[in-house]
Amino acid sequence: MNPFDVETLRRSLDGAALTPGDPGYDQGRAVWNGLIDRHPAVIVQPSGPRDVATALATARNSALEVAVRGGGHNVGGAAVADGGLTIDLSSLDQVVVDPGTRTARVGGGARWQQVDTATQGHGLATVGGTVSDTGVGGLTLGGGFGWLTNQYGLTCDNLLSAEVVLPSGDVLRASDTENTDLFWALRGGGGNFGVVTEFEFRLHPVGPVVQVGLFFWEEDRGAEALRHMQGIIESLPRKAGAIIAALNAPPADFVPEEHRFRPGYALLLAGFGPEPEIADVAQQVRAGLAPLFEFTTPMPYVALQQMLDETALPGVLAYEKALYLDRFSEPVITAVTERLPLRNSPMSFLPNMFAGGAFTEVADDATAFGGARKPVVLFSIGAFANDADLLARDRQLARDLWDAVAPHSSGTGGYVNFMTDYEDDRVRASFGAAKYARLARIKAHYDPENLLHRNPNIKPALAPA
Repeated sequence: MNPFDVETLRRSLDGAALTPGDPGYDQGRAVWNGLIDRHPAVIVQPSGPRDVATALATARNSALEVAVRGGGHNVGGAAVADGGLTIDLSSLDQVVVDPGTRTARVGGGARWQQVDTATQGHGLATVGGTVSDTGVGGLTLGGGFGWLTNQYGLTCDNLLSAEVVLPSGDVLRASDTENTDLFWALRGGGGNFGVVTEFEFRLHPVGPVVQVGLFFWEEDRGAEALRHMQGIIESLPRKAGAIIAALNAPPADFVPEEHRFRPGYALLLAGFGPEPEIADVAQQVRAGLAPLFEFTTPMPYVALQQMLDETALPGVLAYEKALYLDRFSEPVITAVTERLPLRNSPMSFLPNMFAGGAFTEVADDATAFGGARKPVVLFSIGAFANDADLLARDRQLARDLWDAVAPHSSGTGGYVNFMTDYEDDRVRASFGAAKYARLARIKAHYDPENLLHRNPNIKPALAPA
């Protein structure tokens, strides 16, 4: 953009337009993955929907690639494009809770730590991510797994309405009674259809204190531990959440000093029901296979939501691949236990979230979410490092492990929020043929030019001859 164009844009905004050299520009282009270092031509920080519409019109008229930055947590760096226009929604981060109706209106640039803090002030919560720095927008639009999924489904299952700025500049609300096709598509179809400036969520009574347990087995007993943990999650109470992880033991106070940084496998449990219920699960864990060490404690719900933050600190170099498993079958266990000892970076790990209960009670076609509504393990392979060479080696390891596990997974697709590479065939496979075709028709209606394509992209359906 030339200076005249930039000044014209600035005069048309109530918010800000930042270009290289402006204060705040580097902060506005920074994303969570330290591997991403891109320089947009301009970053628009809108004050509301009208500014978003202006930014979209500017991008179209100036032939600038559009990126939308919510929390900036997408591993592939979809929020920024070299020489493009980034709409940075961080200025739209308000959270307004109505405890009477158990609802919350959340700005498109808010992060889950803001939502959790505001809602827990009233003893309420909705399904959020497992890292509190994650943006609300990206998580919700791609589906949204969290500790509460077993009780209340996905984040998108708890979306009541959304304020959306279309690529045309029109602003509308989508819900079960307004623009219902768009509302269906927003719940799992990603940021393909418009820029969401406000979400309205259903809230549930949660906390303020929950029960948390961590059980750790050393690497040598990995196969036994994975079989045992699979049995535990199959009978998990509805008011509980579970993550099966392969990781190095953290250097935390609750870890015996001789086991800190030790590679192994862990079961993380969170209980939201009566304390004896989760205590019974903990006893089943101990009785089936005694852990190397364990830690159980009551914890504020907000602290649970921040418990894994240190596994994904901003600035880490990251790569991720994921897919769905029906269970940890013997071939999967063999693939994992043979390859995990080959990790190069102690930061690389596998967080695998179980989803059952309420997640399975939503019809497959009720939302655009790309995954079967049956009990699943969201199998994620995270290569993380502070060194580019270490990351490169663990990135290859992640790809090799994914290739080994894929034949034993639930289909060839995966969870769109955990994609680093948006391969067209995997995006299509993630939604399935029928759902993808429906999304493509909706895309053709709301974004026929595919202006919003930095995402798990849905190609607009061709108009009939």
